[in-house]
Amino acid sequence: MFLGEFEHSIDDKGRVAIPARFREELAEGFIVTKGFEPCLQAFPKPLWEQLAFKIDRLPLGSPQARTMRRLIFAPATEVEVDRQGRILIPQGLREYAGLSEEVLITGMNTYFELWSGQRWRALQEELNGSGAAIAEQMADLGI
Repeated sequence: MFLGEFEHSIDDKGRVAIPARFREELAEGFIVTKGFEPCLQAFPKPLWEQLAFKIDRLPLGSPQARTMRRLIFAPATEVEVDRQGRILIPQGLREYAGLSEEVLITGMNTYFELWSGQRWRALQEELNGSGAAIAEQMADLGI
């Protein structure tokens, strides 16, 4: 389970440390890809395989399905944790997410996200003022 927020720096080569408590769940490897917001999403390999299976079952004739494939698979890369507990994030993914110095790693239960510190704080500010609307959305979803 991936929970919590962790602030790390990214070095000049694009390496960032993964929280120690996350590393055990990543022993089988993991995949990093673009998120839907300007962030990155990191999936443990078993969860990625489940997601990939579902996307692969979408009809090729559907423009939305092709778009989904392009958004999820094309930028995806398999990463490994080095001896210092770091991963190397490819340049294109760093640029997309705006990762330059400060990186916030945020647990999302079954996966985690990597955000630029500035973008994460802006999102949190936006969310902090919308508790009632979020509660209503949760109710609409049956949560």
